[in-house]
Amino acid sequence: MSNSKKVKQIICINWGTKYGPPFINRLYGMVSRNITPPFTFTCFTDSTVDVRPEVLCEPLPPLDVQMPVGTPGIWPKARLWGEKLGNLTGDVLFLDLDMVIVGNLDPFFEFGAPGEVILSRNPAKPFERLGQTSLFRFPVGKLLPLQERFRENPQAIADEYRFEQRFVTRNAPGGIKFFPRGWVSHFRHHCRRPFPLNYFLSPRLPTNAKVVIFPGGLHPQHAIEGRYGPDRPATIKEHLCELGNNEINPITHLRHYIKPSPWVAEHWRE
Repeated sequence: MSNSKKVKQIICINWGTKYGPPFINRLYGMVSRNITPPFTFTCFTDSTVDVRPEVLCEPLPPLDVQMPVGTPGIWPKARLWGEKLGNLTGDVLFLDLDMVIVGNLDPFFEFGAPGEVILSRNPAKPFERLGQTSLFRFPVGKLLPLQERFRENPQAIADEYRFEQRFVTRNAPGGIKFFPRGWVSHFRHHCRRPFPLNYFLSPRLPTNAKVVIFPGGLHPQHAIEGRYGPDRPATIKEHLCELGNNEINPITHLRHYIKPSPWVAEHWRE
């Protein structure tokens, strides 16, 4: 069967109340507008309330461990590394709930060979060959050795690697590949303008981007409103007034203003 006829399997994961149905439903809407059928969209979640019916909801995969504390990594994603993943088999494309899809997703299924682990690139670590698990493709069951190793001592693994994406990058069986540069843009690194242009120009949408990810606490809604993060001011005046706070680094603060991003609102919808 050709790649164009294979069922493209999209997955995401949701737990707790940080994201929930609005993010799940919005992600499904973006996927459905930017993919060539046939495809499936499966969400592994602890609640199905108010999730749109097109989403295939599965319980969170079991992982009976105490999750690490005091770590920046999103280690509950390790639930997806098991031998089984609901009724899915073969390659799946994982998407974070808070990303913005701005182009066609088909190439993420066509790139590389079946059975490979392929990650997006992490621009925050330019001198480290580090992948980003906000978007990555892997075959169900291939990451089981990682889950087994994590299960033995979750806190020690988190203390050593800090981020789950570093653990995957360094230890995926058979190694990893990266999707081509430019397909996945990082909002803070690739979209926001450098100082002083950030006070005059809205963040840009890179020409070749298919997906924009939002790690680090700055979410799409903040970008729409022109805030650098939660509880941050949305006007230049309010932002500059904060320079009087002695605890603020003036240079960093000046760089952390963004104007509203209308293109985010255009794409980030059901």
